[in-house]
Amino acid sequence: MKKSALEILQLGHPHLRRTSHVIPDPSDVEFQDFTARLVEFVRQQGGMGIAAPQVNVASRMFIMSSHPNSRYPTAPIMDATVVINPEITWTSPEIEKDWEGCLSLPGIRGLVSRHKKIKVSYLSASGEQIETEYTDFLARIFQHELDHLNGTVFLDRVDSTHEIMMEQEWQRRVIDNNEVD
Repeated sequence: MKKSALEILQLGHPHLRRTSHVIPDPSDVEFQDFTARLVEFVRQQGGMGIAAPQVNVASRMFIMSSHPNSRYPTAPIMDATVVINPEITWTSPEIEKDWEGCLSLPGIRGLVSRHKKIKVSYLSASGEQIETEYTDFLARIFQHELDHLNGTVFLDRVDSTHEIMMEQEWQRRVIDNNEVD
């Protein structure tokens, strides 16, 4: 794990497209230090989540950290949650299309279809096996961050280039005017 200051890789950096490796020992001191730094970093960035590959670490882990803000005013509150070696074990047949953004693609929004409800399995920061389910926005965050571990960004999931817009236009149309998608 890198001890230098964390920096978000931007779209085009080849490491955003690589597949991450399973973390064999989440109790490793260096890994625990990295995890704590990543939790603090996503808070500083105001993100809903961040995956290790976004800061150039090819490990299968991410942070979910949902909270209302100007980019996601209706987001539910969820304390920063460390997700290690995640997998989706079940998906609902219901798919929902909604707007997504990403710290690695600043200024861009896209309409992305995601499963409305998922069941997942992962290790916590303490190494505890977690099996739970997420719905709606939290399910969307989990799926978005898991994509990063597989070298996928949300633009790869947009059906049409007509469903992409710049953040400023999205704020004006969707947030400020409460436009319906």
